[in-house]
Amino acid sequence: MDRPRPPVVDPGPERAPVPPPSDAVVLFDGKNLDQWQTDSGAPAKWVVRDGYMEVAPGTGAIMTKQRFGSVQLHVEWATPTTPKGEGQERGNSGVFLMTHYEIQVLDSYNNPTYADGQAAAVYGQTPPLANACRPPGRWQTYDIVFHRPRFAADGTAIDSARVTVLHNGVLVQDHTLITGWTVHGQRAHYQPHPDRLSLALQDHGNPVRYRDIWIRELPEHE
Repeated sequence: MDRPRPPVVDPGPERAPVPPPSDAVVLFDGKNLDQWQTDSGAPAKWVVRDGYMEVAPGTGAIMTKQRFGSVQLHVEWATPTTPKGEGQERGNSGVFLMTHYEIQVLDSYNNPTYADGQAAAVYGQTPPLANACRPPGRWQTYDIVFHRPRFAADGTAIDSARVTVLHNGVLVQDHTLITGWTVHGQRAHYQPHPDRLSLALQDHGNPVRYRDIWIRELPEHE
C-alpha cells in the first residue's frame, strides 16, 4: 500500500463503440456467448442483456474457445453503478492474456488500493502510468497490444512477454515487460506454455459488465 500511486488523469466522457477493423475476430457483439466457455469447456454462464455481458458471480471465469498468441485487443467494461466495498472488493475483474497474464479491471475512481492492483495495472507487477478511470457505471475501454513470451526447448523463458495498454485513450502501459504468470503476493515467474492460449475474463465476485470485444492476431517476430 506504500508504493506510490500514479497521478489521476481525466480521460473525458465515455464514447459510443465503433465498428471493429475488417480483419478483427469479434469475440462479443452483444448478442450471445458463442465464442466463450468455462475452463472445463462447458457453456459460459454469464448474463447477456442490453448489448453487454455481465459477470454472474460464482460461476467462474470465462475464456475464448479460440486460442491466440500475440494480439491487439479491444475490450470495454463498466463496474457497478452503485459502488460496494473498498479497494479490491469494488468492481474487481480482470483481462487475462493467454490465461496467465492479467490486466486488472477495477473501480479505481476515488478508490485507493495498492498501486499494482488498480485498474490497468499488470496485476501484482507494474502500476499504470496514470489512473484514467471514469466514474462507476460509465463505459471504459482497454486497447491492448500484447507480445507473447517465448520459451527454449528446455522450457526456460528466452523472451519475456510485453504489453502496451491505453485506458480510455490514455497510455498507461508502454511496452511493459511482464515478469511471469500473474500471482498474488509473490514474485512472478514464467512456466512454459503453448504459443497460443485462450483469452480469459475473471469472475472475482463482482457484477462487472463487458461489451464490444474484438481481437486481431499480430505477426510473430523472430
